[in-house]
Amino acid sequence: MKKLQNLISALILGCITFLYACGGGQSNSSSQDSSSKATATTTETPVIDLNAKSESKGVGKFTSVQLGPIDASMAEKGKAIFAAKCSACHKTTDQKIVGPGLKGITERRTPEWVMNQITNPIEMEQKDPIGKALLEKHLTQMTFQNVSDDETRQILEFFRKNDSIK
Repeated sequence: MKKLQNLISALILGCITFLYACGGGQSNSSSQDSSSKATATTTETPVIDLNAKSESKGVGKFTSVQLGPIDASMAEKGKAIFAAKCSACHKTTDQKIVGPGLKGITERRTPEWVMNQITNPIEMEQKDPIGKALLEKHLTQMTFQNVSDDETRQILEFFRKNDSIK
């Protein structure tokens, strides 16, 4: 009989401890949630209009890109590279697949920004405000597709040609 009383007492004590721990955790958790929400609110990044024109050059090695008239030969090479390495995630229209549609990209972004995004996407999406906003919107990190600087320039030329078609 005494063993049964001890067992019941232990169960009651265990239940009280469990309820106290859960209750305390919830109270503490909700105050942590409130703190987290307050912190999140005060540290939010400013809203960026991804359709607005930007003069940013982005983050990467491209700091000055000289453009002339559209080079049709270079654009054709860029089209082939785009088809092989980019088209699984992007369209040259405004339609989103995994990443954003790219129609108008050369009207909204500088040549340097475009080339830095292609060759340095991880750092761009960590440090560049537009890159961060794109990652937040599309929820997928762009991957580096092992393109050379020349291939990147050819892709840019393909975008320029695509954007010139109305």
